[in-house]
Amino acid sequence: MSEIHAFIDRLPKVELHIHLVGSASVSTVLDLAARHPDNRLPTTAEGMRDFYEFRDFPHFAEVYQAVSDVVRTPEDVATLVTGTARDLAAQRVGYVELTVTPYTHVRAGMSARAVTEALDIAARQAAERHGVHVAYIFDIAGELGGEAARATLDHALGHPPERLVGFGLGGIEQGRPAHRDAFRDVFRAAVAAGLHSVPHAGEMSGPETIWESIHGLAAERIGHGIRCLDDPLLVEHLRETQIPLEVCPTSNVRTGQVAEPAAHPLPRLLEEGLYVTLNSDDPPMFGTSLTQEYRVAADVLGLDASALADLARNAVRASFLDPAGQRAILAEIDAVASGDAGSARSAAGRGTPAT
Repeated sequence: MSEIHAFIDRLPKVELHIHLVGSASVSTVLDLAARHPDNRLPTTAEGMRDFYEFRDFPHFAEVYQAVSDVVRTPEDVATLVTGTARDLAAQRVGYVELTVTPYTHVRAGMSARAVTEALDIAARQAAERHGVHVAYIFDIAGELGGEAARATLDHALGHPPERLVGFGLGGIEQGRPAHRDAFRDVFRAAVAAGLHSVPHAGEMSGPETIWESIHGLAAERIGHGIRCLDDPLLVEHLRETQIPLEVCPTSNVRTGQVAEPAAHPLPRLLEEGLYVTLNSDDPPMFGTSLTQEYRVAADVLGLDASALADLARNAVRASFLDPAGQRAILAEIDAVASGDAGSARSAAGRGTPAT
């Protein structure tokens, strides 16, 4: 193992941009498919890997929906959360903000209360079994429009999980203008209720989607945001405001938004002085992990250990974790970055993050 890979493995991390359904390992998806045999999924691990070869983003959205279709019970939801926590714990991730699209699970037949109960139980299990503290972001699939937006808001305000911290908007960006007013209305209500605004934007569309997220949705973080580089005024605004970008390099390549890993704009985003965090998005679907994203940043994009540690710190500070929890993880990162792994273990033992 190279020295930089060993450093990445030791580095404490926070994950801000990972989707519940997209976080399911291949073995977990096959188990869920066996529970609900009337599905569109392959029946072998090899078949699933082929299934996860995406032509473009709309094709990815189709595959994602096919996997989501086998999440039909509260037990399935809890299985996904605890499985994600297990996988993240192995990567030295102590805190995750997990994006859930509850409307899809309610459409599958679960009640909002049942989804919330499953999320609450699973969050407690994730902490107890794996030492990973889970917070949730409720996400709207943008292509489903106003009905999904209002239902997601009703769920978030009427039956929220204990650790619900944010309100998001994902899916195919090109369809958003038709539902702009509905999205603005629900985000206004969510923010007024104390939730943080964290929409995806500037992944598969241009800077206009990012501007709308900032001015129309009061975004505090931007999911992806890589198309900001097409607009110098937007770059200047993001530099001045330091709105964090949740950057997911392998995801952008696998869905066809970036031609190849070496062409990813992560280095330029950093050169422009923008606030960047590193994330994995839908890791098993894209054949990656958060650790692998750090390796790509080092091996392919040329970031050194100091820059990687800064990215890890950025994620902590951009999170909605309480100040004491942030300080604890930052102390661990500083200890590893200074080469004192023993101090890192001691810092970790002084307390666990709270949400």
